[in-house]
Amino acid sequence: MANVSYTEDNIRSLDWREHIRMRPGMYIGKLGDGSSADDGIYILVKEVIDNCIDEYVMGYGKHIDVEIKDGKVSIRDYGRGIPLGKVVDCVSKINTGGKYDSKAFKKSVGLNGVGTKAVNALSEYFRVQSVRDGKTKVAEFSRGELVKDHRQAKSGDDNGTLVEFQPDDSIFKKYKYRKEYLENQLWNYAYLNSGLKIKYNGETYYSKNGLLDLLDRKTNTESNRYPIIHMKGDDIEIAMTHGNQYGEQYYSFVNGQNTTQGGTHLSAFKESVVKTVQDFFSVTANKSFDRKDILTSIIAAISIKVEEPVFESQTKTKLGSTDIGPEGPTVRTFINNFLKTTLDNFLHRNQEVADALKKRIMQSERERKEIAGIKKLANQRARKANLHNKKLRDCRVHFSDSSRKADEETKLRTMIFITEGDSASGSITKARDVQTQAVFSLRGKPLNCFGLTKKVVYENEEFNLLQHALNIEDGLDDLRYNKVIIATDADVDGMHIRLLLLTFFLQFFPDLVRGGHLYILDTPLFRVRDKKQTFYCYSEEEKLQAVEKLRGKAEITRFKGLGEISPGEFADFIGENIRLEPVMLNEDTEIDEVLTYYMGKNTPSRQKFIIDNLRVEKDEIEEDEEVEEIIDPVVPAEAEA
Repeated sequence: MANVSYTEDNIRSLDWREHIRMRPGMYIGKLGDGSSADDGIYILVKEVIDNCIDEYVMGYGKHIDVEIKDGKVSIRDYGRGIPLGKVVDCVSKINTGGKYDSKAFKKSVGLNGVGTKAVNALSEYFRVQSVRDGKTKVAEFSRGELVKDHRQAKSGDDNGTLVEFQPDDSIFKKYKYRKEYLENQLWNYAYLNSGLKIKYNGETYYSKNGLLDLLDRKTNTESNRYPIIHMKGDDIEIAMTHGNQYGEQYYSFVNGQNTTQGGTHLSAFKESVVKTVQDFFSVTANKSFDRKDILTSIIAAISIKVEEPVFESQTKTKLGSTDIGPEGPTVRTFINNFLKTTLDNFLHRNQEVADALKKRIMQSERERKEIAGIKKLANQRARKANLHNKKLRDCRVHFSDSSRKADEETKLRTMIFITEGDSASGSITKARDVQTQAVFSLRGKPLNCFGLTKKVVYENEEFNLLQHALNIEDGLDDLRYNKVIIATDADVDGMHIRLLLLTFFLQFFPDLVRGGHLYILDTPLFRVRDKKQTFYCYSEEEKLQAVEKLRGKAEITRFKGLGEISPGEFADFIGENIRLEPVMLNEDTEIDEVLTYYMGKNTPSRQKFIIDNLRVEKDEIEEDEEVEEIIDPVVPAEAEA
């Protein structure tokens, strides 16, 4: 072994700015390009708005102005304003802030004194302005370095704080803010802070009824099995109903923070709902129900407030606190006591709701028992199929020991490509990052499962093996990959396979889509090159631009299938420069209506939509039947019945 010097020269101390820029994941989670709701650029926005929300909670300022254009963010609150003499320190000195004074910010979201410092360090431009009692103070930074410290001046503006920043594109490469993610983020703030008005690019976000409004917006009231139950108490608010969808749908919050990964409060909520419902029907109907049947198809939102909450990461997506406060009960006891009284009383007073809930639970029970035998045989078949050798080329995070703990950052980078055909799966398999990227190969076109029950997931070998590969049979808690990517050819057949896979996930595993885990791989359509340069183009427009750059003398290759792209080229398209389109559900999207329109029996309106929107080159269509197959997808006899 070579001798390596270890002296005083090897010891280095990083200042706050250097450390944040060198290890941004410690402060904002993953970086990303904006294609995921938890990418860093949204965390930057959140960190600033959290401070505005804390002012509102303390009783100062009833509205917040947010403007985001061309990647530049502007956020203005009308609270007390940062004390003018501490404006620079509050955004550039780590562990500096008013939130260490527990009397001022007893149940605040951000307690680490890091948030705006991270935004400052990770922005190529950062400007903060405080207005306080007729005076104002401005400071400007670049990548955490103070560029201009303005003198205090007189001001006629309302009190409050304005923060403007532009993320550093050397860190957030090719980033883009997506309106859908921002809107969801802002609506959550509105639901959790009834009476607060947030204006974003001219639109107003406002809620009068809190979590009741959230579920009302997130669900189709016509498909809810009973009216939303809304319960409020000191430091706790809950809204819940049951629908017709598969899976469980939760929205959980702590001190206004959307805990997308749940935590102790969500676990306690599920445990308490099950116990309360079991006890209620045991007494009133002499019935004993299983936990799975009670939680199937539940749609619920829970928000609690905790003193000095402990989260499992700086991005605060999972609560780790076990106690409500230093002198309070445990989170589990607090939530259980609330539901035991409030939900039980509600069910006793509202017999129609109790009857509808019992009917939904009994339906889930019948469905579970119906597939029990099929499920056992399907699981045995999956083991015999030697899934991990034949269908799935796994990544090293899962290779040898499924119980091995990977670090959070590595888990966030795990992804699985779902492909069709040996050539496509072979190219991706050779080009992938074996550490974090897996490949699942389909055999032919999947079944159109629209209108079928979950029994088909176990009866159909491809679907059964796919759910086993993802490990989502019993929910998303043990999902093996952070990103599930549909990688199909950009031709008619490929689009059809994509549509069939989307139907499968939306029909049986909508939580996967709502959780932001499902993506479409975008691959280049053309390669334009000469002897010196090569351009990969994702559209006709990009192709024309590339030809122009090469002064018209170029070799143009049209990739008709993924199998035509060599592994050497593929490595770039699924590596650092990967382009992914997230599959997103808008808040007013009704899955049943969407699937009926696109995958149900053929309708003139759908034919017209597809004909108007289908854009393919003539040489891609060899037979009219290929187009007909999309316009009128094959619906199995079971679905028609």
